[in-house]
Amino acid sequence: MIELPPTILQIILNFSIGLIVTVSLNIEVGFLNLPQFGRLLAVLSGAIVAAAVPGRILAASMGLPWDANYAYHLYNFGIVAKINNMLSENPGLSIGILVFTLVIVALIGGLIGYLSAYPALRLKEAYLGITLLAFGELLMNVAWNYDPLVGGTMGVWVVDPFRFVGAGGARFTFAALFIFFIAIAIYIYAELLARSPFGRTLKAVRDAEVAASVYGKDIVKIRTQTLIVGGSIAAIAGALWAFFTGSMKAATYTRLTWTFWPWAFMMLGGIGNNLGVLFGVFLYTVSRTAIILYKGTLSAVIPIDPEWLEYIMIGLVLVAVVLFRPQGIIPERPTLTLPEHKIEMISKKFNREEK
Repeated sequence: MIELPPTILQIILNFSIGLIVTVSLNIEVGFLNLPQFGRLLAVLSGAIVAAAVPGRILAASMGLPWDANYAYHLYNFGIVAKINNMLSENPGLSIGILVFTLVIVALIGGLIGYLSAYPALRLKEAYLGITLLAFGELLMNVAWNYDPLVGGTMGVWVVDPFRFVGAGGARFTFAALFIFFIAIAIYIYAELLARSPFGRTLKAVRDAEVAASVYGKDIVKIRTQTLIVGGSIAAIAGALWAFFTGSMKAATYTRLTWTFWPWAFMMLGGIGNNLGVLFGVFLYTVSRTAIILYKGTLSAVIPIDPEWLEYIMIGLVLVAVVLFRPQGIIPERPTLTLPEHKIEMISKKFNREEK
């Protein structure tokens, strides 16, 4: 298998994960205008499931004990090493574990979204945003301090369903491309959703909730469904990241990376516009990679540590976007129920009949 250069590999991986998380956020914020500041909650849930569930299931199937006397999190390194050796020789089992885990992760993420709907129905604006933010921090602290879940402060190794491809560059290339195709599939799904009757309903509720309610739309049901969809997608991103890195430590899942940066990508590209989200994520990913790549050269030119340049850069860009282009670089366009050429044909036919 062709091995991609590390720089290209890093761009593909960061772009793909960033796109999945930001698309999930855009469905909730851009389409429905929910103040979702708890994206970390679903992402971390997905990573926890990927780190805790498949390893324990495979350990039990191999006859490796993981009860209180032989705790999985304490002997995780040896157990995962044996599991990965087995997976390297069994592509079918590897793919099965990957698909099974992603399905479970999506269900757990949907459940998280469903539970988030409870405060979403009773709280508005900043109150809801702060509540969801607190939920994410709560889960992170539980995972960080409760060792049996995912190793606490020590973390755990995650089983590698990509090991059957090989080790080294081939494995990372295959995994990055797989995650990229998942990201594109989710992007296409989000585009189809935006053009569907449900997507138009979300935007109708966003723009005029009272009017949508008067016309018979169930606002409670719509919010719940949206949070379920967004939570499922975000959880998949967390699981894929854990699988790629091969390890999981709760403290590395911060609200900056998994909540605030996706907000920045969305605001940069265009809230409510999936194409804008894609552009925002790509622009940031390439810029950040360039900063990391040329860190040494930049340190001789600029009077600050290049390590902080990406934060300064994205902050300045966001300020400029809010001041001069508040709708983002690619603003949201109206979603038509029919293709534009069909609307023009109907309009011309109507005008001819009037004459």
